[in-house]
Amino acid sequence: MNASSNADRQPKAGTIVPVILSGGSGTRLWPMSRTMFPKQFIKGLDGHETSLLGAALRRLPSSKGFTAPLILTNADYRFLVEEEVTSAGLAGATIVLEPIQRNTAPAIAVAAVMAMADDPDAVIAVMPSDQAIPDAARFADAVLAAADVARTGRHVLFAITPDSPHTGYGYIRRGRPLAGATGVFEVDEFLEKPLLEKATAYVADGGYAWNSGIFVLHAATFVADLDALSPDIVAAARASVTAATHDLGFVRLDPEAFARSPGISVDYAVMEKTKLAAVMPLDIAWSDVGSWSSLWNISPKDDCGNAGDGRAILTDSTGCLIRSARPVVATIGVHDLVIVDTPDALLVADRGRAQEVGKLAALLKSQQRRESEQHIVSHRPWGHFETLSLGDRFQVKRLHVKPGAKLSLQMHHHRSEHWVVVQGTAKVTVGETEQLLRENESVYIVATQWHRLENPGKVPLELIEVQIGTYLGEDDIIRSDDVYNRAPSETK
Repeated sequence: MNASSNADRQPKAGTIVPVILSGGSGTRLWPMSRTMFPKQFIKGLDGHETSLLGAALRRLPSSKGFTAPLILTNADYRFLVEEEVTSAGLAGATIVLEPIQRNTAPAIAVAAVMAMADDPDAVIAVMPSDQAIPDAARFADAVLAAADVARTGRHVLFAITPDSPHTGYGYIRRGRPLAGATGVFEVDEFLEKPLLEKATAYVADGGYAWNSGIFVLHAATFVADLDALSPDIVAAARASVTAATHDLGFVRLDPEAFARSPGISVDYAVMEKTKLAAVMPLDIAWSDVGSWSSLWNISPKDDCGNAGDGRAILTDSTGCLIRSARPVVATIGVHDLVIVDTPDALLVADRGRAQEVGKLAALLKSQQRRESEQHIVSHRPWGHFETLSLGDRFQVKRLHVKPGAKLSLQMHHHRSEHWVVVQGTAKVTVGETEQLLRENESVYIVATQWHRLENPGKVPLELIEVQIGTYLGEDDIIRSDDVYNRAPSETK
């Protein structure tokens, strides 16, 4: 089991629990980041082999005294998170499913309540899943130091020493040094994302820093403070945890109880109101990878300031970011552009306006364009499928089924399917008949026939599926038996 219930976690006095928030959709990195496969799951985005979530899961290791992490996400991403947890070898991790989005304050309240159930003196280290922090060892040491401060009754927020007048981050003005804590300060003021002129003044002043969104909190102190400032959040958190259910190793918060919480960020709910806030400058390489321009900032560049991915040929071009899922992108005489090429979408943007990509993604969503939600490759708990060709009455897919995995027993009202095995062995059920298909063997499934596909082997199963019918949408699936406990309306 890749995820455990809270009761399975090993309690230890004075524990530090990594808490990873992984429910964001990453719209400003469209078209690579899509609603159903957002940026935290994309491997190699920051130049490393792992995903951003994978790096976050490994950032605070047990060798330095941290517990297995607690990850908060939503039901749509649960199997993607589980796959990352398995890849990281974190058998004791807890994956908590939020039934609806309620922002960071309710999520952190849930994490604090759960951590306290294991250890009343627990400290939680809260971090987003989509940040790049290359020096994990220095970061872990900083969290350990911040935990000592948190145990004195302070809510510690990491602030990043700015190297430029960035307009995409919130800022913190630090106050007086905190007595008894070297390098830690009181908070004078939180400031919203500024215009360039004001951001330039902040950097020149030297007393301002970027708000990283990373918190180190003594769980009991945080819950008590939040209870005084916004008791509805704490009440909803406690009730949703108490009535939580356990499903395939995931912790599902009670929907009705969690919905009673107001949707609000932890900055607004606590940090901007409390007298317990403290800021600790974190002088290490950091990026929230929140836009294509921020990705350009952290990427290796050539002598002309271009950041390519190995498939770009740039002539007389400067300051560009090129990402391509296809063989070659070539440029001549262009400057400060973002060019992102995926099999079904192409983005060309002024790098200085990269923050506006989120608005473009929202426009696509309002038009109900598939490109805002899904890639051509769609991930499922059993593996993934890739759309190879799509016509008015036909669709061709390549299915990849993981060893030992199987699809639900299902039927379709409006389409028939042809399956051709190209790699591995398929166990196929059609009606009352069960058979094994090997490479270059096929089966035909008529509309309304109940059927199931399974990979009984030790290697991945690959097959080509040809669908023919009057309607080919993913919501034309009627399930009778689903080992992944998906809701009837859920196509993920």
